[in-house]
Amino acid sequence: MIFKLFKMNTSIKLTAYLLMVIFVAACGSASNDSARPGDKKAQLEQLKKQQEQINTKVRDLEDELAKTDTSVASAVNAKLVTLAQVKAGHFAHFIDLQGKVDAQNIAYVTPRGAGGQVRAVYVKQGDHVKQGQLLVKLDDIVNRQQIEQLNVQLGLAQTLYDRRKNLWDKQIGTEVELLQAKNNVDNLKKQLSLLNEQLDMTNVYAEMSGVVDIVNVRVGEYFTPASAVAAGIRIVNTSNLKVTTQVPENYLHKVDVGATVQITLPDINKTITSKVSVKGATIDPSSRSFYIEAKVPNTPDFRPNQIAMVRIQDYSSANAITIPMNTLQNDEKGKYVMVASTENGRMIARKRTIEVGELNGNDLEVTSGLKPGDTLITEGFQGLYDGQPITTKI
Repeated sequence: MIFKLFKMNTSIKLTAYLLMVIFVAACGSASNDSARPGDKKAQLEQLKKQQEQINTKVRDLEDELAKTDTSVASAVNAKLVTLAQVKAGHFAHFIDLQGKVDAQNIAYVTPRGAGGQVRAVYVKQGDHVKQGQLLVKLDDIVNRQQIEQLNVQLGLAQTLYDRRKNLWDKQIGTEVELLQAKNNVDNLKKQLSLLNEQLDMTNVYAEMSGVVDIVNVRVGEYFTPASAVAAGIRIVNTSNLKVTTQVPENYLHKVDVGATVQITLPDINKTITSKVSVKGATIDPSSRSFYIEAKVPNTPDFRPNQIAMVRIQDYSSANAITIPMNTLQNDEKGKYVMVASTENGRMIARKRTIEVGELNGNDLEVTSGLKPGDTLITEGFQGLYDGQPITTKI
């Protein structure tokens, strides 16, 4: 009977003490409503310290009562939580960007000379062409006429030379006449060779193998080097594709050649892994970014100018500790999480200050404060205080 009275008196004293503290704090707050902002901050810090002291005294009294009476221990409300064991594993951080598929080799077909009027087009859009294949024929009438006339002159010059040579062999004539005839033949041959080269310039060939994806050349139009890029024939080598993207300047020292890249083409729902093969050496002054390239395999699914979602790995750790992002909490002292600890046969919550690193999705890297084997409170951690009893059973 005396022990029960002692328990009752202790509970009454505890309740009275808490009410007194709350009453004093409330009176102090009411009497200082007109205090200056600096004074209010000091009052707030003082109240927080008092709250911590009260919580400590409450826990101490609960521990003392639990040691003397198991019914009191069971009466202490333990908060329901969910736990997860902390483990070390691989962690990687990615930069999410948008890029596009491009061809390593894209060629605009142009005439080798000044161009001319189109007489025939031997290719259409979508055709596969090989290097050296004839694509366009330009007007060559003038060139052929010049060649015909020069052939006549060359024939006559060759005949004169042959006769001079026969006479010279019979010791008739002079050596100067023979040399002049020989020089005339050589000059005409050089002119003929030049005219044949000019004639060949009226033939427009494919400079590389690939697929013709643009044909804007029509018979009767003039086809010149100046007009070829704007409206001509374009060949794309689809056997050698790449993905290009612009990377913000602040990642300049995090992304290098050889970095892992995850490339996703959303329109065909396909993802591949590649490596950064080219890193730009300059910063674009307008976008404050630099470009990178990553090669992609030759498949019919990939086409130049396709939109690609690019994830560049800029950081990785083989033995990193990670926690769900939503378990991170903050107070005036910094970042912390709540962990479970077994003390005196009871499971209680403990506040653990941590330092964090990179974030990947919902996984947050913890650089210090946790170690493998710790038990993290993943649900029910809201409102928990350091030392509060917890349970995983309903």
